[in-house]
Amino acid sequence: MKVLAWIQAALFALIAVPAHAGTPPGMLPGTPPNQDAAMTDPERLQPASASLGFDRWIAGFRTRALAAGIRPAVFDAAFRGVNYNAYVIDKDRHQSEFTKTLWDYLDSAVSDSRVSNGRAALKKQRRLLDRIEAAYGVDKEVVVAVWGLESSYGTFRGDTPMIEALATLAYDGRRGRFFESQLLAALRILQSGDVDARHMTGSWAGAMGHTQFIPTSYLAFAVDFTGDGKRDIWSDDPADALASTAAYLARHGWRPGQPWGTEVTLPRDFDYGLTGERIRKSAADWAALGVRGADGRKVANHGPASILVPAGARGAAFMIFENFHVIERYNSADAYVIAVGHLSDRLKGGGPIRAGWPRDDRALVLAEREELQRRLTSAGFSTGGIDGKIGPNTIAAIRAFQRARGLVPDGYASLDILRRLR
Repeated sequence: MKVLAWIQAALFALIAVPAHAGTPPGMLPGTPPNQDAAMTDPERLQPASASLGFDRWIAGFRTRALAAGIRPAVFDAAFRGVNYNAYVIDKDRHQSEFTKTLWDYLDSAVSDSRVSNGRAALKKQRRLLDRIEAAYGVDKEVVVAVWGLESSYGTFRGDTPMIEALATLAYDGRRGRFFESQLLAALRILQSGDVDARHMTGSWAGAMGHTQFIPTSYLAFAVDFTGDGKRDIWSDDPADALASTAAYLARHGWRPGQPWGTEVTLPRDFDYGLTGERIRKSAADWAALGVRGADGRKVANHGPASILVPAGARGAAFMIFENFHVIERYNSADAYVIAVGHLSDRLKGGGPIRAGWPRDDRALVLAEREELQRRLTSAGFSTGGIDGKIGPNTIAAIRAFQRARGLVPDGYASLDILRRLR
């Protein structure tokens, strides 16, 4: 998975598959691509009946692909040896719910080892990254942070054959039309000569290379930075992949010299109804309301800004700027954006987040989120429906409930709120 990544959920929503070109290029926030080997192991394949149906589907898809401009020789070479991959379908149908809290996620995504390895990668690739920064205007530390979260700086790029995985998902997955479009895009990549089918590998869900582009995003945004005539995001040399990530962010409006955001402190009487991405004010206007940087100083003006309290009043608060939303195009989860931003700050020499977190709390699972919505609505605080998604309506309902109970109205869907409703 907003473009490129397939997790169209906020921190506490169900995992979904990314969809670039309107979604982000990454996978599950900060999770390396599939590291399982031997994805075509015969023991993992379905019985002959599934294979027969898959073969018939391939024959039908071949007609559609050729009508879309894929040459017969390209198609036949790409599908040589391709089998129905039951393991991919199992992964697609049994994606576990993402229940990490933001602080647990950041503990991993911006761990000391990830920061240390990132600084080493910056040093090793300094000359290349300086050229990429000059070409696209995107901070090299941000590019490296994406690299770190998507593949641990190229360590885990995924080894699943893309044509087999995408064909299996298009035939038997939950989002057949989407994956067929990705499969067609993958064939166009092969037809362009940028890579051959044997080297076109990635995650089980179709994200590829150092920074996990899906095929449609690759076609739209990948660049040949080395000048060798190929946009090679798969090889050990990360040049094209890192430049493609910078190009992607630049094309989506990256503003040079502007931070993604900064940690802030809020006054005791702060109106939490002003938090959220929909409300934007200048840094001066926020300062007039008592908002200060974590260092106690007024925040410099970097354009319209919002206040984000992803863990409620008991956690860290951030003032976010337009570049936050640009990273959001890579992956829409707030947790991912904060992790990329904070990791990039650490790579620049910044320190850890200063505020504490409500570590005695935990994320609500789907059944609990649905229960929260039902109980809020029954108590007279309508959430506008029961879907398990903590969106604006549910947040407003939580705030109304908190105000009625004399609590800080931060709108945070905590276990404590659910227990009070019970």
